[in-house]
Amino acid sequence: MTLIDPEFDALIRAQAKQAAENPMPPLDQLPPEMVRAGYVAQRQAQDANAPKDVDVRDFSIPGPHGEIPVRLYTPKGLGDPSGLMVYFHGGGWVIGDLDSHDGHCRRMAAWGGVRVMAVHYRLAPENPFPKGHDDALAATRWAFDHAADLSVDPRRIAVGGDSAGGNLAASVALDLKDEPRYRLAFQLLLYPVTQSGWETESRKTLDGPILSFEAMRWFEKLLGHAGHPQAHRVFPGEAADVKGSAPALVVTAGHDCLKDEGFAYAEKLKAAGVAARHVEYPTLPHDFYIMADISPAVGEAAKETAAALKAAIG
Repeated sequence: MTLIDPEFDALIRAQAKQAAENPMPPLDQLPPEMVRAGYVAQRQAQDANAPKDVDVRDFSIPGPHGEIPVRLYTPKGLGDPSGLMVYFHGGGWVIGDLDSHDGHCRRMAAWGGVRVMAVHYRLAPENPFPKGHDDALAATRWAFDHAADLSVDPRRIAVGGDSAGGNLAASVALDLKDEPRYRLAFQLLLYPVTQSGWETESRKTLDGPILSFEAMRWFEKLLGHAGHPQAHRVFPGEAADVKGSAPALVVTAGHDCLKDEGFAYAEKLKAAGVAARHVEYPTLPHDFYIMADISPAVGEAAKETAAALKAAIG
């Protein structure tokens, strides 16, 4: 395996030293709201220099379980109508919000030349499965139904997300693949969760950095999908039929327990005739897109990803 990026290596070593000196209780002993606050504060501190030439508007849209907060990013000078990416933040369906991913969404909008509508779907465990998935699907349909209000071309609407958000984006793409009214142009899946099992080599061996086995199991437990009749929506990699899903870019990180299932999902899409491409950044860890201040390698990867987004819906 390729060595990790040296700037991230330094960060991880510093965090390990701090953890050894000031150990935290296991995640199961911490309230989710405490973990959320720490995550947002940490990621904002690691991503404070995103593009400023983007107009930002917060509002709420209706959903099946109540109002859904969203944030619309519009690059200054963007022509109308534009493409739109409906974006779902990562965080294991439990943590993360519009602020933790603000810098990343700004980069995708500014560098991709598209509008981005970030969606703060309902989080577990307070809102167990399928509420978050329902919010993601409802927000995407709302974007199509209100394309004119958003100054968006409905033929150029994509979904995107990272980690659990990539899982939501892939799930929405499958939910909509047979609905001509909501024909997605693209799906951007950044180190997505796609399967239920722990059989892949990366799930067996890559316990961190950034995403640990403990955290992954905590997230899956709190999601509350086990035994639910719609639990299949959580695992697009196990779907019986992905034919007709939107064209995809699947990005994985070399130092990430999710990398093998991301690659496998790209291959599954291709085998079904979907125009799918896989890109791996071998020196980077999970969550790197929202830690842009740590290493110049993040900015380079983000530019390449934004270019792909621009080519698809820009």
